[in-house]
Amino acid sequence: MSISWVTVPTPLPSGPVRLAVTDQGVAAVSYHGDTVAGLPAGLPECTDRERVERVRSRLDEYFAGNRRDLELPVDWRFATGPHRVVLETLKRQVPFGRTVTYGELATRSGAFEELDEGDWAAARTVGKMMGANPLCLLVPCHRVVASDGIGGFGGGQVGIEVKRWLLTLEGVLPPTLDWTGPT
Repeated sequence: MSISWVTVPTPLPSGPVRLAVTDQGVAAVSYHGDTVAGLPAGLPECTDRERVERVRSRLDEYFAGNRRDLELPVDWRFATGPHRVVLETLKRQVPFGRTVTYGELATRSGAFEELDEGDWAAARTVGKMMGANPLCLLVPCHRVVASDGIGGFGGGQVGIEVKRWLLTLEGVLPPTLDWTGPT
C-alpha cells in the first residue's frame, strides 16, 4: 500500500506539519519533517488533489479555531498492542478542550490492569507511548498532562511550545501576550 506526505503550513512554533496518508487514512503525523518511526525515508508528496485538499482544509480550520475534531480517517498501522489501546482510548475519551493525566489515561485504557492502582510505572509507560505517538494531532497526545503540570512533549523546547500552543487554542491554557493563534 502506498504512503505519501501531505505538508500543511501551520502557525505552530514548529512550522509545517507533515501527514503520511494512505488509501485507509492518515497513518502518521510529524511536527519535525520526515521523522516518524516505521516510515521509510524519501516518501513522495501526495498527488491525490482531493485527499490533499481535505487534509489541508481540516487542519486550516482547526488552527483557525473553527474546527474541534479533524474528522480524518486514521490508518492505525504504526500503533499496535497496548500502545494502540491507549491511543484509541485517548482519541475516544478526551475531547477538544479537555485534558487527562498520564495516570488517568493508563487507568481508563485498561492496558495496565496487572499493575497496582496508583503504580507510577503505568503513568511513565503512557508518557513514553505519548512520546512515540505516530498520530499526534489526530490522536491528541497534547491533551495528556502530568499530575503536577503540563508534562512533556517530543521535540525539546519547541515541542513544549507546540503543546502549549495547542492547549491554548483549545482553551485549556489562557493566552499569553505573545499568543499567535486565533482570537
